[in-house]
Amino acid sequence: MEEHFFQCPHCWEEISMLMDVSVSNQTYIEDCEVCCNPIQIHVISDGTSIQNIDANSIEQ
Repeated sequence: MEEHFFQCPHCWEEISMLMDVSVSNQTYIEDCEVCCNPIQIHVISDGTSIQNIDANSIEQ
């Protein structure tokens, strides 16, 4: 697991999430810990560290 910091695409606050780097390509939905809006997270890793992360808003 690796902690990653990024801005919420809804409220623009900096938040952190633990990412599982053992999975090379994953997409999932998490709620922002500040504003509770859903964020679609797409993570690409090489098995030991995060190579790319995209955090996109899910319009409600």
